[in-house]
Amino acid sequence: MKTEILAVGSELLTPFFQDTNSLYLTERLNDLGLAVSLKTIVGDDRENLLLCIKNALLHSDILLVMGGLGPTEDDITREVLAEALGRKLIYRDDIFQKIEARFKRRGIAMPVANKKQAYILEGADALENKNGTAPGLWLEEGRTRIALLPGPPLELKPIFEEYVWPKLESLQRGFTSRRVLKIAGLTESEVETLIAGLYPRGPECGLTILAVPSQIELHLYAFSQDASSPAAKNIEELEGKILARLNDSVFSTSGEELEEVVGRLLGKQGKTLATAESCTGGLLGHRLTNVPGSSEYFLEGFIAYSNSAKIRDLDIPEKLIQAHGAVSAEVARAMAVGVRQKAGASYGLAVTGIAGPTGGTAEKPVGLVYTALARDDGVDVTKNIFLGNRKQIKFQSSQKALDMLRRHLL
Repeated sequence: MKTEILAVGSELLTPFFQDTNSLYLTERLNDLGLAVSLKTIVGDDRENLLLCIKNALLHSDILLVMGGLGPTEDDITREVLAEALGRKLIYRDDIFQKIEARFKRRGIAMPVANKKQAYILEGADALENKNGTAPGLWLEEGRTRIALLPGPPLELKPIFEEYVWPKLESLQRGFTSRRVLKIAGLTESEVETLIAGLYPRGPECGLTILAVPSQIELHLYAFSQDASSPAAKNIEELEGKILARLNDSVFSTSGEELEEVVGRLLGKQGKTLATAESCTGGLLGHRLTNVPGSSEYFLEGFIAYSNSAKIRDLDIPEKLIQAHGAVSAEVARAMAVGVRQKAGASYGLAVTGIAGPTGGTAEKPVGLVYTALARDDGVDVTKNIFLGNRKQIKFQSSQKALDMLRRHLL
C-alpha cells in the first residue's frame, strides 16, 4: 500500500514557511499502519504540478494533496488535477451558497474570485469546510484514492478527521500507539542518563528523546500487526519505567502544555495566582490566560518593566533596587510578595532578568534571570542562567516560573 503526500504552494519552497501539514498527516496514516512512501513539495506552477500528479497516479494507492484550493489566480490544484485525470470541473450552486453565506456572516460581500471554489471535479465527493471557503474533495481513479485538502491547518485537520479518516480506516494495516512525555527542569543529557537502559531493543517499540524550547520530550511508540491492545500495553510498560525514574520532572503525558497543568492544579486546589513580570514583558500572563477557564484562578498581572513601575505598582523600596539592582534575588522576592499582597492571591509569581542581547555585565550577564514564588508560608527564589536569543530567554524564564509553581502545587 503506497501512500504519497503532495504539498502545493510556492511559499513552501521559501525559507519563510514550513510544511507542518505533512507531519500531521504522516502521524495519522501511521496510526493505521500505513507508511508514507513519498512526500513532495511543488510550487504553484502548472507544468510542475501536472508532472507531480501524473507521477503519483502511476504508483500510489493513496494520494493526499494539500494546498492550492483558494480563490486566487495561483490556486490551481483543482484545475490541474482535473487536467491530469481528464475530468471536467462541475459548478455546484449549493457550495456557492455556503461560501456566500460565510461572507454574509462576516458582514462583507463575497469577492467574485471565490466563485471558483464552488467547482468540483466530475465524480468527486465534496468535503464540507466548516472553517473556510475551500471544500475538500475525495475521488478515486483506478486503484488510487485521492483526497484534496485546503492548506491552512485549521481547515485541513477537521476535514481530514471528519471525512477522509473514515474512508481510510478500511485500509488499516496495523496499530500504532504513541505517548509523549514532557519534561521540565532537566537537560537532555540529564534525562538521557536517568533513562539509561530503558531504550527498547525490538522493532515493535521505540523511544526518541527530543530537545524542544525550554523542555525535553520523550516520544514513545509501539506497533502491533493484529490488534491495538499489545501496542498500548507495551507503551504503558515503557512509560511506567520512565516515570519511576523521572518522577515529578515529567509534567505531562497527555499533550498538555505547562500552563495547562498549572491551571488544572490551581483550579483543583482552589488557589489563585497573580504575576509580576519584568523581562518577560507579560509572556507569563499571556500563557496563563491562553488556557480556557483561567479567570477562575488567575487574578491579575503586572508588567513592572521599569524601576519606577516596580516602585509605584508593587511597592518595591527604591533603596532595595539601588542596593541590589533590579535584576537580583532581593527584588524578585519583593516583586512576588508585593503582587501577592496587591492582588490578595494565594500565590505571587515574579520574574526579573536580562533578556539581552545588550544590558549584560560580567557580574550580571545576559540570560541572568531570577524567578520567585511567594506563598503564605514563605518565598522561593531561584537564580537562573539561560542561553539563547532574547525570545528564547523570555520563554525559558516563563517556563521556569511556571515549573516552580507546578512543583509546589504537587
